[in-house]
Amino acid sequence: MLDSIGVAPAPALLGGKWIDDGPVAERVGPFVRTVVSRARTADRADAVAAAEYARSAARSVAKLAPATRAATLDRAAALATERREDIARLIALELGKPIKDGLGELDRVADTFAVCAAEARRIGGDVLPVAGWERGIGNTALTYRAPAGVALAITPFNAPANLLAHKLGASFAAGNSTIVKAPPQAPAVSAAVVALLLEAGAPVEAIQLLHGGGDIGAALCAAPEVAVISFTGSAETGAAVARAAGAKRLVLELGGNAATIVCADAFLPAAARNCARTGYTNSGQSCISVQRIYVQRSRFAEFVDLLTAEVQALKVGDPLDPSTDVGSMVDDEAAERVLSWATEAVDGGARITVGGTRDGATLTPTVVADPAADASIVVREVFGALVTVLPFDDFDTVLQTCNTSRFGLQAGLFTNDIGRILTAWRELEVGGLVVNGSSNFRLDHVPFGGVKDSGFGRESPHHMVEDYTVVKTLLLRDLSIWGEN
Repeated sequence: MLDSIGVAPAPALLGGKWIDDGPVAERVGPFVRTVVSRARTADRADAVAAAEYARSAARSVAKLAPATRAATLDRAAALATERREDIARLIALELGKPIKDGLGELDRVADTFAVCAAEARRIGGDVLPVAGWERGIGNTALTYRAPAGVALAITPFNAPANLLAHKLGASFAAGNSTIVKAPPQAPAVSAAVVALLLEAGAPVEAIQLLHGGGDIGAALCAAPEVAVISFTGSAETGAAVARAAGAKRLVLELGGNAATIVCADAFLPAAARNCARTGYTNSGQSCISVQRIYVQRSRFAEFVDLLTAEVQALKVGDPLDPSTDVGSMVDDEAAERVLSWATEAVDGGARITVGGTRDGATLTPTVVADPAADASIVVREVFGALVTVLPFDDFDTVLQTCNTSRFGLQAGLFTNDIGRILTAWRELEVGGLVVNGSSNFRLDHVPFGGVKDSGFGRESPHHMVEDYTVVKTLLLRDLSIWGEN
């Protein structure tokens, strides 16, 4: 997986062949500060060639029986478990993500491929009740879910293995040929996951992998051969994807500035511990990472003290150290941006209770208490190792406050009051609510996605297979399985 000088190669997979000759881009690890991977980058001609190849390749992939696709995905799940340490190490090197979090991500990759296998076996259709209406008497109508054809998967850096497994696994389960546009920050991880599915038995016609920036993504989105696009990333880039794609089916999982509400009846030590653990996983670089914590005023000071103590106990350092809780962010610029927003909040009257410093791309886990309601760390997506804590007085009012966000991905709620739980589930403008947990919790086989600027569509294998397939109808005139009178 590493060459003789310790650099991981990230070749392109184009037209059925791995390609490493041509222009390359080097990835410097944000923690180790040296080159850790080298990707063969694509140009617009490669994007055109990939789309044309995928159009013809899609026909052969579609001929694979669902059971054949499922068996391949089950083997991929087993291989993900076998290769978990190697790929987790790549994640740590390319992204600064702690090795224990990378190992957890590979466990999720295995689960995701296994769930995709199960969904492949469930693909079917319906016999429609056409004879229930007079004009349908004497006829039969059937449907089945057919592959969409060519799918485009544009993946983000923050969970490069598992989010690729979701998109690629579901698309292959559906019977498509998939073009993967990898994140520039994690090219070797992306190549490793693609290679894993091929080793498991997927035909080479099923996958292509291109490395590059936004220009390559835009060219692929605009390609007429592409039928469906699944994108995970920022709201701004998601809007650009939609503009470039035109009239194509889209699944957009975009940004968030997730809120977690802590009510007075909550068990505060557990809530603080949970928020500390889930607010700084992957240095807060998750669309559902804990960002805004609203605590009932009567317990606000107590919670801030508990959270501060929990955050102080997190170990920050080398992502390859198994005991490290928080590694580096994706690059120096990201860490500096978050720190500047924290400084801006302090200038506006907030206080930093812990953290507030950085060393290169490593931002010490930071808690900002009582920022202004219009501070950047409240209204924008932080996507970094920073959590804000704000007081609230009235439950209905705090729900309205949460809903002022342009985002609506997921929320957390700590309470034992079933009335509040049901009210929050009904009133919060989010795609999911986690009770007695923070916003940052996900099961890979459960529907996941947002509303408003957090996107549309749902990223779980079952729902993604629906997005990656089309319903085809068969009408049998004057031939009926129903009564004819």
